[in-house]
Amino acid sequence: MDKGTYLRICAVFFILVIAGCTKSSYHAAEPEPTSDFHQAPQPRQSIVDSNELPDLTSSSTLEDYLEYASLNNAALEAAYHRWQAAIEQIPQAKALPDPEVSFGQYVRQSDMQMESMVEVMQEFPWPGTLDARSRAAYAQAQAMAHSLESVRLDLYQKTKKEFYEFLYLQDAIAIAEENLELIRHFEQVAMTKYITAAGTHPDIIRAQIELANLDLVLVNLRQLVKPQTARLNALLDRPADAPLPWPQKPSYALVAADSETLTQLLKEKNPQLAQMGSMIEAARQELKLATLRRYPNVGVGVEWTDFERSGGMSGRDSIMVLFKMNLPIWTDSYRAAERQAQANVRAAARERKQTENQLAADVAQALYALEESQRKIQLYEGVIPKTEQLVNASETAYRGDTVDFLSLIDAQRMLLEYHLQYRRAQADYQQRLAELEALVGAQL
Repeated sequence: MDKGTYLRICAVFFILVIAGCTKSSYHAAEPEPTSDFHQAPQPRQSIVDSNELPDLTSSSTLEDYLEYASLNNAALEAAYHRWQAAIEQIPQAKALPDPEVSFGQYVRQSDMQMESMVEVMQEFPWPGTLDARSRAAYAQAQAMAHSLESVRLDLYQKTKKEFYEFLYLQDAIAIAEENLELIRHFEQVAMTKYITAAGTHPDIIRAQIELANLDLVLVNLRQLVKPQTARLNALLDRPADAPLPWPQKPSYALVAADSETLTQLLKEKNPQLAQMGSMIEAARQELKLATLRRYPNVGVGVEWTDFERSGGMSGRDSIMVLFKMNLPIWTDSYRAAERQAQANVRAAARERKQTENQLAADVAQALYALEESQRKIQLYEGVIPKTEQLVNASETAYRGDTVDFLSLIDAQRMLLEYHLQYRRAQADYQQRLAELEALVGAQL
């Protein structure tokens, strides 16, 4: 290695050492991690690279459907990749600008016989700039983590809603089939009485009309299976016509929920509010960055000049230490940037307040709907046994000619309606509960 090459290498090494030694004073401090950031949910694998998707069979539970959705839902995976992209922004925000290297070859020499020149320069932002930039990127990554949690909770809420709607459809079909068999039984009773001259022909006609009505109800319910299956498959990222057997029914349990507890959970756990809080922090760091624009960036470098050593010339190569800085003189621009950043902070804070108010109203509405469904469940649990007794008593009375056939049909219609309303109230209760859990960000 000749001396010129050696000196070039030394010059580059020198500026890199300067950058490394001064990096600690300019480098952004590592933001204190929060549990929310590191515990953000992650879809484990997508359907492309996973063989762990649970089989959806007649023994599948709600938990199986939720696991399938979390592993395979495209929107959740997209939110996950947005979070990962935001995380990768943090080391970029921490980094110093790349060093600059200049090389010049003299094509027309002076009397000093200079041959070439190498310059290496490293720029350093004003102290605090990288720290603020890093913290802003970190806050943005936290916001994406909370956004991922919001998408997950929304996915779970929608999956539960369609799952319980699917189960209600199963119960409604079963109840309609049972009532169809009951009306056929009543038709046989009316036929027997007519044959023995104890009944009238209009009773048979009424039974047949009721059979036709119930048959239409049953056909409509069965036709609903296809679109309901398509809605559930859409959340699971499956083909719309992919078959889904009736799942295993979960146990229905009422939970204790009050407005004060739910409001507190909303403020503490709701990921949308947490996301907006992170966005406020990011806006504050952007404000800090705007104020730091008033101060110059500083550059440190080395320049080495190679001199020709021939013809009796014995001059030494020169090495020069360089310093540079920009001149922040456009104060109107900097003040405008500060005012803009301040306005963004205030806007983010007010948006969070408005969102909190709206979410509190949504919680109150969902709680009312939950309690209304609970009251209906309790009502029908007391009414249905009595209605069943009424149907049995009406049949006995009809056989004994103490009531007409129309009274028996009315009792049966009442029983059918109450059974359907009871199952509807159960499904509504679970759907409202899922809605509340998505709003407050916690299981109740």
